[in-house]
Amino acid sequence: MPKKKNPTPVRVNILFFSVFILFSLLILRLGIVQIVHGEDYKREINRKEDVTINNPVPRGKMLDRNHKVIVDNKPLNAITYTNEGASQKEMLEVAAKLARIIDKDTDKVRERDMKDFWMIKNPEEAEKLIKTKELELFKNKKLKNKDLYKLQIKRITEKHLSQLTKQDIEELAIFSIMNSGYKFVPQIIKNKDVTRKEFAVVNENLALLPGVNAATDWDREYKFEDTFKPVLGRITTSSEGLPAERLDYFMSRGYTRNDRVGKSYLELEYEDVLQGKKEKVVNVTDKSGELLEKELVSEGQRGKDLVLSIDMDLQLAVEEIIEKELWAAKNSPGTALLDSAYVVLMNPNTGEILTMAGKKIVKDEKTKEVFLEDDALGNISKTFNVGSVVKGATVLTGYKEGAINSSTRFDDRALEIKDTPIKKSYSYLGTPNDIEALKLSSNVFMFHTAIQIGKGVYRYQQSLNLDPKVWDKIRNSFATFGLGIRTGIDLPNEQTGAKGANYPVGKVLDLVIGQYDTYSNMQLAQYISTIANGGYRMQPRIVKEIREPSNNGEELGPIYKSFPPNVLNDIDIKDQWLERVHTGFKKVMQEPGGTAYRYFSTASYSPAGKTGTAEAFYDGQFRVKGEKLIQTMNLSLVGYAPHDNPEIAMAVIVPWAYQGNVDHGANKKIGRAVMDAYFNMKNGTKEPADETAE
Repeated sequence: MPKKKNPTPVRVNILFFSVFILFSLLILRLGIVQIVHGEDYKREINRKEDVTINNPVPRGKMLDRNHKVIVDNKPLNAITYTNEGASQKEMLEVAAKLARIIDKDTDKVRERDMKDFWMIKNPEEAEKLIKTKELELFKNKKLKNKDLYKLQIKRITEKHLSQLTKQDIEELAIFSIMNSGYKFVPQIIKNKDVTRKEFAVVNENLALLPGVNAATDWDREYKFEDTFKPVLGRITTSSEGLPAERLDYFMSRGYTRNDRVGKSYLELEYEDVLQGKKEKVVNVTDKSGELLEKELVSEGQRGKDLVLSIDMDLQLAVEEIIEKELWAAKNSPGTALLDSAYVVLMNPNTGEILTMAGKKIVKDEKTKEVFLEDDALGNISKTFNVGSVVKGATVLTGYKEGAINSSTRFDDRALEIKDTPIKKSYSYLGTPNDIEALKLSSNVFMFHTAIQIGKGVYRYQQSLNLDPKVWDKIRNSFATFGLGIRTGIDLPNEQTGAKGANYPVGKVLDLVIGQYDTYSNMQLAQYISTIANGGYRMQPRIVKEIREPSNNGEELGPIYKSFPPNVLNDIDIKDQWLERVHTGFKKVMQEPGGTAYRYFSTASYSPAGKTGTAEAFYDGQFRVKGEKLIQTMNLSLVGYAPHDNPEIAMAVIVPWAYQGNVDHGANKKIGRAVMDAYFNMKNGTKEPADETAE
């Protein structure tokens, strides 16, 4: 019987043959790809390059505590140019066409730019400015291209430049902007006073103006005009772009060089949230830089909104009060140096600043016109001798150091210390205790307190021999109230004040009555708030919360971040000590004999506070060069209300208020009117201050 053939080898052969055919087809396909289409694919791969562009968006708004818009964005018609790979010649052609359509400001065109432009416009004439022997030197490599260029620039005369027409200069102004920008970064050619006709004609001719666009730009709009504007801050212009001193910082965060950014105060302090999220567009180009297509990666989102703690209605009312009382005070004798006044209203329990106002009298040197300008920043940037308003801190320091107690009384007779001018109160006040010393504003009580803190003994016509550590004890204690240190307010450029020398040690007597170290009005507001709220130094805040931008322009977006009250420190005192200061401050304003009784006795809101008058030296704008410092008087006032449950704290400074003996009381008049304004607005009334307060 014959053997059957095994079918396995046949199947294996078929399998191998199939594999051979498949590999042959694969090799054939690879050959076609590499040999036939290889160059095409290579060109396709090499021709594309992605460039991501971040287009700016409008900044966030600023609103007051009642959600009234303070700073908004005003849309502007704008003509822009984006270099999408154009040559210099192509840009010049576009600039020439654009110059015939729009009027372009030429104020920033420099003579050097005009010379370069003349050379571009007149290349043959420019070549003739080079002498034959200079060309020979160039050929012999004894002169370089830059040397020939310098010679040409030097030899271009006014006659040459006069060949440039008005339109040529406009063309140059436009070309300079085009040529200064980075590739694919929009440059603003014009965004101020773009007429409807200019905007429409450019829009109709975009096909003839490659890279040009008729777009919408924006600018900051201030709803309350100049009110509070210095605190709101400034942004750079499109021509300024990023500030040179912070260029690396901004560039590392995705900004472009011509981005507008916060330049000062709130705009600067909150730049990160106000700037917004830029629109991202990917430009696909070939290797030569020619634009192939654009792709939107992500839509932009305007910046987040700041809700301020400021009440703009109250701010306006306080500014009006300052203006009225400042001009009225100028009618008093001895006020030639009086030029400013400052007010801060603060919630003592939260640190929120409701009002930060300041006005300064200035004189235009050309027109000789005298007018008031906003100086709200003077509340943090200027410091003064403030006088007796600090006596509350002196009394509480005396308690902490064991120098005085509730039974302490000092004879108010003047102190006569060896080699020292007589130290006294404004008149003899008997033998006051701490409460009476605050009410009557006894200097001598504070002098004796400082002597006790310094472990000294007062003896007629002898030296005090105080412990030098008395300076640190008192200043460190004052600092717990916010005097002489940064308050922590969310604004840059806050000044802490000047500290007098620690010698002779007897000068510490001036320190405890506010006539030695200098303090800002914001420090006074923090100090009186610390006393008003029970001993907690609160961080002052201008920004209450940050909100996400809303889709509906009329509504606020959700809260992105809020700022809860921040306690910086506790002054670490006993309640009974603080209560005695509260009582003394209440008597200042509500009891006959109190230094502010005449102005506040009729107030229905139960105020408490302390007045201050300080001998100072004028160093303001009217000082003649080389002239010695002029002695004058600073006026101040701190207060809060109601005295038993404070909801508002106030600080007022009127520097260089008067010379001589006629006190016009502007600090107290301003203070009474400001407190009235606050409580009237709270109660929904507009009643003026009681006439007896005048």
